[in-house]
Amino acid sequence: MRAQVVLHAARGRSNAHIARETGLHLDTVRVRRGRFAEQGLAGLADRRRCGRPARFTPVQVAEAKALACRLPAETGVPLSRWSCPELATELNARGITNAVSASTVRRWLHQDPLEPWQHCSWMFITDPHFRPKAERVLDLYAHTFDGIELGEDEYVVSADEKTSIQARCRCHPTLAPGQARAMRVNHTYGRGGALAYLAA
Repeated sequence: MRAQVVLHAARGRSNAHIARETGLHLDTVRVRRGRFAEQGLAGLADRRRCGRPARFTPVQVAEAKALACRLPAETGVPLSRWSCPELATELNARGITNAVSASTVRRWLHQDPLEPWQHCSWMFITDPHFRPKAERVLDLYAHTFDGIELGEDEYVVSADEKTSIQARCRCHPTLAPGQARAMRVNHTYGRGGALAYLAA
């Protein structure tokens, strides 16, 4: 727009005419013409502004985003996935940044489509008897058992183990997050002998 102001002025047009043509305020046109007359092409550039200089370089921001795209296990960190506080701690520990906060890391990641704290999980059903088992559970949710509706004095109690500490290993590795892609987790496990006590 500044160049357009100068080009209109070179054609001998008035400030009011330039303001109408460009949609700029009359004072803006006047200032731009004056700066170009005084400084030439340098008058089209932004002036230096005061303010606090950036604490982190673009390279540091890029390294933070690159680390967010790696799985913690690949870097020797005993986590299943990154959170912004954990990323900030790791960046400080590696010397990539100096005292960066979790909120700063979160802002960097929100500027890109990277959201390493989000993940997409699924499980492929491999049990050949899954359908009859699922039908029985879903019928109970619908207050029905063996095709008969439960009475008002009958209840369904659902129980599961309280903790999720089991000896198991994942059959498929977790896929790290990438640009416009959340981390992908396939929850299929090879169970290695867990014993659970259930109480209802």
